Formats: sequence, structure tokens, C-alpha cells
Amino acid sequence: MTAASSPDSRNTAPFGFREFVVMVASLMALGAIGVDTMLPALPAIGERLGVATENERQYVIAIYLIGLGAGQLIHGPLADRFGRRPVMMWALFLYGVGNAVAAVSGSFHLLLLARLLGGVAVAATRVVTIAIVRDCYSGRPMARVMSLAIIVFMIAPVLAPTLGQFILFFGSWRLIFSVIAVLTAIVLVWFALRMPETLAGERVPFSVGRLAEGYRTTLTDRWSLGYTLAGTALQGALFGYITSVQQIVTTVFDAEKHLNLVFAGTAGMMAAANLLNSRLVMRLGSRFLSHSAVVFLILISTVNVANWFLGGESLILFVILQALTMGCFGLANANFNAMAMQDMGEIAGTASSIQGFISVTFGAVIGMSIGQSFAGTTLPLHVGTLCCALVTLAVIAVTERGRLFRPH
Repeated sequence: MTAASSPDSRNTAPFGFREFVVMVASLMALGAIGVDTMLPALPAIGERLGVATENERQYVIAIYLIGLGAGQLIHGPLADRFGRRPVMMWALFLYGVGNAVAAVSGSFHLLLLARLLGGVAVAATRVVTIAIVRDCYSGRPMARVMSLAIIVFMIAPVLAPTLGQFILFFGSWRLIFSVIAVLTAIVLVWFALRMPETLAGERVPFSVGRLAEGYRTTLTDRWSLGYTLAGTALQGALFGYITSVQQIVTTVFDAEKHLNLVFAGTAGMMAAANLLNSRLVMRLGSRFLSHSAVVFLILISTVNVANWFLGGESLILFVILQALTMGCFGLANANFNAMAMQDMGEIAGTASSIQGFISVTFGAVIGMSIGQSFAGTTLPLHVGTLCCALVTLAVIAVTERGRLFRPH
């Protein structure tokens, strides 16, 4: 293999760097848009499709997240066997189909089935996209590409609820799914025209034995398993917030018109935390930053619970404390992912798949449990977040054998 044909040796994108970063970010953002644009539309979906209770509307989000987690088990091995390009193109096509079916659904069950299909398909935009970046870059250049892409990607959850609300001004909730389908088609065409196959050399044969060995290694490595479970608990708290926030803002604070601002403010703090982490992690270390963030999250959650019992909760205070909570999520999860992959270099694709499956799927189940506990107050969210944070601290304490806050 010549230097010209080896992505690792040239350590560069197959086309312009800026376009490559924006494409990577756009692929990753498709999954986030599928969650956050739905938030303003949940009441209308429930009313039109005859959903009996408000909590049942949360399934529109939860079933999608479960599909997003489960799909990661599929796309990693397929991308190693058949190449990145065909797997990504088929996944984008199916994601568009899933949204098109959702747009014309006449029943809640069909809508949920379409959302499950969409979640499974769009999981490729995480697993395969990371593989594409790794094909083209390694080491610090790869870290630079992913950092820039994630910063751009984080704009999606900040703006997506506003986009959903804007679309509702011009049509029904069905138009949101149609718009996502159109955006997916645009990205698919762009990807097809510009992105060549980046997987050099021979394809990895699909083998149940090979997969089983990769899964065994991933699940028996101390850092991989420990920080995957820690990340799962935090994902549960995050998904609990995402599934609950529309009802909390509307029912508890009677501020439905401010939903977009609330979500943008809190999600924006997570984006800021990721940027802050990229600047501090080389100096302070992943463990010190993430462990400190979890402790701070426990303190914030305790304040939230105490404040609820004291009757001092207000929309402004809720937004401030929830923004700090999201900042803790950002600092912790960014480093948990890196530490979980610490010893997984030789099986990075398989490890990323199983770690992503566990954290997203089981995180979605935890988040759905928190969301389903909503009964007209913020208490289930605050208690659920506190419990998840305590479990996270316990898991990392066991993983680190009690040696927390180490600089390395």
C-alpha cells in the first residue's frame, strides 16, 4: 500500500478539511435532530393520535433512543465487513424512510415502529462516522477533527427545539418528520457525491467467534466496563431530562412558550462544557475533571431535591441549576468515553459498538423510567438524577479501587 492510498499515512481527509469536519458534524447531528425537534410537537402528536396520557407521549423519544443504542451493535461489524460508504448510505436511506413513514402514520403504534426503525438506522452516524474519521486520521489530528466536529454537532440540540417550533408555525407535527427526511436526503446526496470509501485494505470477515471475542474483551476490561457503566448511569439521567423537560416546562411552570429558551440554555451549557474540557483535559487530566464533575452533580441534585421540599423552586432557578447539571454531564461523559476506550485500540470498532449499545440503550431505559415517574412535579427528575449520580460515583470508585481524582 502506498502512502498516497493509505489514509493513516497521509493523515488527511479525502477532500477539504473544513468540508470534512462539517460533513462529520452533519452526520452526527442527524441523530440529535431526531430527538430534540420532537419536543415541541409531543402534545400535538398525542392529541392527533389519541394518546391517553401525557407520559405515554414520551415513548416517541424513548423508543427512538432504544433503537439508537441497539443499532450500534449492527453497524460496526457491517462497516468492517462491507466498507464505510455502502453501510452509511443504506443507513441514511433507511433513516429517511423511517421519518417518511412517521410523517404519514395514522396510529401511535405505527409511529413508534417508524421511530424504532429510524433510531436503529441513524445509529450508523455515530459508529460509522467515527470509523471514517479514524480511517483518515490518527493520534492528535484525529482528536482535533472530533473536537471540532463535536463543537459544531452540539449546536444541533441547542437549535433543534426552535427548529421544531418554527416548523409547527407552517404545518402540523407531520411536517417535522418530513423536514428531517429531506435533510437526511440532502446529507445522503452530499455524502454519496463527496465521500469515497475510506476503509483501505482487506475487509474484515464477519465471524460470530470474532465478535464474541471482541465483546468478551470489551466487557472484561476494568476501564472499559467500569466507565461504560458509569456513563450509562449518567446517560439515564440525561435522557430522563430530555423525556421530561417538555412536560415540566408546560405543566409545572406554565411556560410552554419558553420551552425553546429553556432547552437552548441548558443544552448550550453542555456544549460549553465540552469546549472547556478540550482546553483543560491536557493539564488537569480526564479522571480529575470527570470525577469532580460527578461530585458537583451530586451536590447540585441534592440542592434541587432540598429546594423542592422547601418550596423555593422557580423557572429561573430550575434553568440555572439544570444548566449546571448539563455542564457536569458534558465534563463527565466526554472523559468517560475516552477512558472506556483506553485499552481498546486493537478492537476500537467493536468496543465502540458494544459500549455505545450499553450506554445508550440502558441509559434510555433508565431515562424512560424517570420520565414515566412524572406526576406534575420536578421531584422525580431531581431524585432520579441524584440516584444516577450516586451510582456513577460508586461505579467509578470501584473501578479506580477508591483512588479518585488522580491527575492521569
